[in-house]
Formats: sequence, structure tokens, C-alpha cells
Amino acid sequence: MISAHPTLRGAWRLTAEFWTPRPLAEVFEFFGDAHNLQELTPPFLHFQVLTPSPIPMGVGTTIDYRLKMHGFPMRWRSLISAWESPFRFVDEQVRGPYTFWHHEHTFSEQDGGTLIRDTVDYGVPGGWLINTLFVQRDLRNIFRYRTEQMQRRFAGHPAEVPGVQPPLVRIRESLR
Repeated sequence: MISAHPTLRGAWRLTAEFWTPRPLAEVFEFFGDAHNLQELTPPFLHFQVLTPSPIPMGVGTTIDYRLKMHGFPMRWRSLISAWESPFRFVDEQVRGPYTFWHHEHTFSEQDGGTLIRDTVDYGVPGGWLINTLFVQRDLRNIFRYRTEQMQRRFAGHPAEVPGVQPPLVRIRESLR
């Protein structure tokens, strides 16, 4: 499930949830390797982790990336601002295309497997107009792709997973 709702004026929140029958330790280990983000990112972004392996993850770790958005090459640097293995971590944009980006990843044991939850609070230059015309559609596509990749990685092909529904994404402007 993917949804989004308002946070602060000029900011948006996207949330995505995915359940897998895999154990918490295995799932967190996968997400704890920043290079695995390349597997979860759609090819149209031409995403590449620039920081060499291995990346020791923890509070204060910075990671550099390169990607293309709508054909424009850009760099992104994120900072790990929280690291609570195997339950939670937060990455925040230090440099990149957003006015701010705060992405909390949480992992919890549920129904004999692991519930993965992403909560992204973000702002964009150009505010509502740019978010409406470009960003929210891009984020929906990125998180749908991410969900499909997680289904393949952790639970088999989506058609083989009983009860799996295509993710929905809703992004609303904040009310601040």
C-alpha cells in the first residue's frame, strides 16, 4: 500500500507499506546495504551509488548518488540521521533536487514476516505546481517500481503472492 497526505504547507508526505514473509533480520540487512537501492530504483532514473563499497552504515554516514530526472543529470547526497538496527533508519537529503527530503524506513515483525514502511516528507522548488505536474507522479512511479522489486526479491512474482494488490499512491499538499 502506498499513500500520501499533507504535512506542512509546501510539504508533502508519502507513505508506503509492504509486507513480506521474510524474517526481520534478512530484510533489514538488505536495506542496510545502500548499494541495494540501485535494485529498487527504476531504470529511467539512471541511478548509481557513487560511494564505494562497503559503506559502514550508522548515524552520520553520508552517501553520494548520481541520477537523471527528466533527462537532467544531478547529484544527491544523503545523510543517515537515525540508525536503530534492525527496526528503523532515516536518510535525509543534504544535497539534491528537493528543498528537503526526510525518509524514514521502519521494519517490524508482523504476521510471521516483516512489515516495511517508508514515510517520506519532502518539499520541491516551485511548490504545488511542480509537485502536481512532475514530482508526485514520479514518486508514485518510483514507489510502485520499488514495491514490484520488493515483491520479486522477498515474495516471488506479484501474481504468485495471494492478496497482493497494486499499490495506491496519494500525495496531498500540507495545510501549514
